[in-house]
Amino acid sequence: MARTTRRTFLSGSVAAIGAGFAIGGTKASGRILGANDTINLAVAGLNGRGGAHVGEFAGMPGVRLSHLVDPDVRTFDKRVKQTVERGGATPKTVQDIREVLDNPDVHAISIATPNHWHALMSIWACQAGKDVYVEKPCSHNIHEGRIAVEAARKYDRIVQHGTQGRSSRSWAELLEITRSGRYGKLLVSRGLCYKPRPSIGFKPVQTPPSEVDFSLWLGPAQETPFHENLVHYNWHWFWDFGNGDIGNQGVHQMDVARWMIPDATHPTSVVSLGGRFGYEDQGETANTQVSVMDFDGTMLIFEVRGLPTDDYKGQKVGNVLHYEEGIVSGGRFYPKGQGDGEPLPRVDANRGPGNGHFANFIEAVRSRKTDDLNADILEGHYSSAACHLANVSYQLGAPESFDSIDQAIGSDEAVQETVERMVEHLKDDNALAIEGMQYRLGRRLRFNPETERFIDDDRANALLTRPYRAPFVVPESLA
Repeated sequence: MARTTRRTFLSGSVAAIGAGFAIGGTKASGRILGANDTINLAVAGLNGRGGAHVGEFAGMPGVRLSHLVDPDVRTFDKRVKQTVERGGATPKTVQDIREVLDNPDVHAISIATPNHWHALMSIWACQAGKDVYVEKPCSHNIHEGRIAVEAARKYDRIVQHGTQGRSSRSWAELLEITRSGRYGKLLVSRGLCYKPRPSIGFKPVQTPPSEVDFSLWLGPAQETPFHENLVHYNWHWFWDFGNGDIGNQGVHQMDVARWMIPDATHPTSVVSLGGRFGYEDQGETANTQVSVMDFDGTMLIFEVRGLPTDDYKGQKVGNVLHYEEGIVSGGRFYPKGQGDGEPLPRVDANRGPGNGHFANFIEAVRSRKTDDLNADILEGHYSSAACHLANVSYQLGAPESFDSIDQAIGSDEAVQETVERMVEHLKDDNALAIEGMQYRLGRRLRFNPETERFIDDDRANALLTRPYRAPFVVPESLA
């Protein structure tokens, strides 16, 4: 859309977007799609992960990819071509999601935008009567994740979270094994995100390219100057837009780690430590991070490493479960953590309908049954929130010397072992002279899972939400 046309458009009915709005199209929310009806779907966010969304939905029977949405028009040609090559009709391309939300012929939205757009776009889509597939994490902070859940429920929408591990039968079977007590109590549920993240360098402030509506890209975030480390990928490493690797790749493994703790919602405490080591660049988030959470006696430990590293128990991006009788890693059980391991027993643990995570979403759209979803928005909220909790602790931390790290981490053996390996990783794998170096020791925070508030900590509670830029505002509550 030309800029003058877009301004004219925004001055119309959809300009009412803000607290307590309703987009035209809500009246269509009661329509039930039959087994033979075509689902018209829009993909929002076309770079990177958006290509996977296009590839999945464009070739899916009974689904028509009707719209492609991105503030950067340079993304359009590639995704239109991809859609057509997958057998789809040529979709319409638009820069502003609000044009799609105001279209009653669009039934569902698939969101692969930067993180800071995920919750607001989900909320708006629910209010407009659309079903939603939203990439992980479903939120940029805890408050907006809760409002996204409330929107799904209030407007009776099907909202799937993009943590594909939930569609894995093997993980569901391992949860049932955990529930059975076969290996004793689960002591530590560990998530690992050891993924190479080199320096992003420094990019100068400049005028945004003419093809990019940078104000739309910023959306809920405050005004900030454009530089090329934001569009398209490295926004992950800036607090205003991303959540570091714990909330990028790591949220997949965080979701599995929490899922494997029966009936877990939020932890009751959290502490996180680490830093951005090995180089100096424009990024803000940690490239090395250890986070510890208490889930009523089962500890969740999450490790992020962006520098070169060895694996842990055969895993780099994965999960390791520590039971009283041994560990599970890579689909095998190791009694007392030793030997070659043994296969896991087969148990009954079915997943929802559909062949794969995207197909599961479409099946639930047709059935109108939230229970058919493998990764309902509520589960996505809990797992995303665990990443946010770790980051809040980290952000509220203070620099400490590595020389005194032993005194800072407490006496728990699992935590001590994890932090010792982190230190060895920096020293041995990356030849960093940590003597005299500093890391960030996060604040130990207590959290109330029922109220979703920190206990007696105003500074931490202030980070449960963020200042929003009108009209891209996540409301305090839904009227």
